[in-house]
Amino acid sequence: MKKFAIPLENGNLCAHFGHCKEFALIDVEDQTIKSQTFLTPPPHEPGLLPAWLAEKGVTHIIAGGMGQRAINLFKENNIQVCVGAESGTPEELVGNFLSNALKTGANLCDH
Repeated sequence: MKKFAIPLENGNLCAHFGHCKEFALIDVEDQTIKSQTFLTPPPHEPGLLPAWLAEKGVTHIIAGGMGQRAINLFKENNIQVCVGAESGTPEELVGNFLSNALKTGANLCDH
């Protein structure tokens, strides 16, 4: 099973990962979305979110922008990171990822 974390603001992908208002956690089994829950993240502190999401069982992150340190910390926690995703709902983003149609561009965060 895969578990995706999508940083959200107003129901859509938040451009800056570390400053999102909530996360959608989406469970995927056999290439099908099985469930979705929403969590409010703890207050932003550098390096906190990778461990917090790893504790939740997250295996994949789809983000607009994320700093290199966070990307490295996710990799250390065996979490696959996809940055540069265009805005969309969590269901759209995960569905596009699963069908190899997720459009990505530049990492929107450079620090």
